[in-house]
Amino acid sequence: MTGTGPIGHHDPIGHDNPSGPTGPDTPTASDNATLRLQAPAPGWSIEADVVVVGSGVAGLTAALRCAAAGRRTVVVTKARLDDGSTRWAQGGIAAALGEGDTPEQHLTDTLVAGAGLCDENAVRTLVTEGPDAVRRLIATGARFDTTPGGDEIALTREGGHHRRRIAHAGGDATGAEISRALVDAVRAQGLRTIENALVLDLLTDAEGRTAGVTLHVMGEGQHDGVGAVHAPAVVLATGGMGQVFSATTNPAVSTGDGVALALRAGAEVSDLEFVQFHPTVLYLGPDAEGQQPLISEAVRGEGAHLVDADGIRFMTGQHELAELAPRDIVAKAIMRRAHERGTEHMYLDARHFGARMWEERFPTILAACRAHGIDPVTEPIPVAPAAHYASGGVRTDLYGRTTVPGLYACGEVACTGVHGANRLASNSLLEGLVFAERIADDITSAPAHRPGPAVEPTADPVPLLAPEARTAIQRIMTAGAGVLRSAASLAEAATALARLQRDAAEAATAPAQATASEATPTDRPKPAEPGVEAWEVTNLLLVARVLVAGAMRREETRGCHWREDHADRDDAHWQRHFLVTHRPPHTLHTRTTDTAAFPATTAAPAPETEPTQ
Repeated sequence: MTGTGPIGHHDPIGHDNPSGPTGPDTPTASDNATLRLQAPAPGWSIEADVVVVGSGVAGLTAALRCAAAGRRTVVVTKARLDDGSTRWAQGGIAAALGEGDTPEQHLTDTLVAGAGLCDENAVRTLVTEGPDAVRRLIATGARFDTTPGGDEIALTREGGHHRRRIAHAGGDATGAEISRALVDAVRAQGLRTIENALVLDLLTDAEGRTAGVTLHVMGEGQHDGVGAVHAPAVVLATGGMGQVFSATTNPAVSTGDGVALALRAGAEVSDLEFVQFHPTVLYLGPDAEGQQPLISEAVRGEGAHLVDADGIRFMTGQHELAELAPRDIVAKAIMRRAHERGTEHMYLDARHFGARMWEERFPTILAACRAHGIDPVTEPIPVAPAAHYASGGVRTDLYGRTTVPGLYACGEVACTGVHGANRLASNSLLEGLVFAERIADDITSAPAHRPGPAVEPTADPVPLLAPEARTAIQRIMTAGAGVLRSAASLAEAATALARLQRDAAEAATAPAQATASEATPTDRPKPAEPGVEAWEVTNLLLVARVLVAGAMRREETRGCHWREDHADRDDAHWQRHFLVTHRPPHTLHTRTTDTAAFPATTAAPAPETEPTQ
């Protein structure tokens, strides 16, 4: 059962119904109108049982298990198979593998980091199934670092963990090793893959069930241009949306495509306001944009200190774990100290490691720092927070099922309830692994079936933004919805994003209006042409709007959501989730849960609020 927020409270996504929920909680998914991007009609198609979108730990794990069960599985990835977010993961994968550690202790640390918004059932699933999932990953071929002279997995600590439970590989190249092992397994099994392909929209049949996806293949290959993969099960494993901000640790492909696709398909998303800003990202100057080098939390786990320009440790006394406090606490402390000192960054001092430890334990970070003219062996590293991980995403149940039948989500694109208001360090790879296995089990436990023919949406195509709007969105979001937020900054961001949406809509209708009125076409804005850059920036705008709307409504500070004008956590009003859907033409609807637990996803719930443009 779900309810609304505080009675009479203004909701920037919609307006709460003071009389409480109206209508059934779970109408059929076909009640949701679907939207699609403006794109050419598919010029080719293939048939499958399962299409997995994404090639990180979540996507490839789901694909391998579905294929092993005999399902015709197609993997679609935006770049090359090994170019997803997983390969950039430095720190490791968390699981209760060490002596004296238990899933219960891992559960406690995760709940604390999540600041009261974790779904405890989801966390318990993660920590209890996690150790065996890691062992299966090792059996697949992943090689983790071992203790000196032994064959036991070497474990380290990261922020928020009270135990050494982080398994790593290649020192600080854990993601790259996991990606290598899974890609090798995919190629060994001969899975069908479509690389360099941007997935556009979900196909559904007359009953609202998943019928496949449309996609655009870039460059040479067996297919080119817009096509379709017809399948009764679609697994979104598209990663994050860090490119919505100017500075991020995410690769260039992380443009929120999966979340945007799900929203247009009528699925619920949740918790997008909880974007984790990694506290220690290499500071490259005030004008740096795009992907920035991450300085792994494991560096602090091995004893590095956060200091200001005078060498003073400022985390001591602020939290019992000092530099290993949860990421939101460390990020806020860095920002506060930087503001006090009139600067934009602090320093991470690990000179006491010595050259040998840097070269053996953190070779990737050492090389990245030196490439930018900084030698951590002899000088402190300038660091500042940058957008790192989306704790929210497409809402799922414990088997990765979304509110659209046949559509699944796992990894960073999903909101399973595991992370709550702030992800615990190194839980991301584990979440992708555990829930991908559960998705594959759910898909393969039932007989394969064919959906009905895909139906065309009745709504007009979503108007596209011009590619140059990408920089505008990033700057709007960084200024208004970054680490520090307030009602004023978020209102400015919402207004600016709405203007971009309005301009795109006006441009899309300009030619028809000009013809009807015989006005001069040159007096009208020029509509954006369909293409990868326009599709990506249109996706970014949609996820940015949902993020800002959630951040405006959440009038408290919780986890990685920091409101300067509401500095305290407010459990009485806000220990709940916002569940958001997107409706034609450009409106967002929301309802709220009564508790931190998510309701079932067996069908899409009816909105309980009035829409706003």
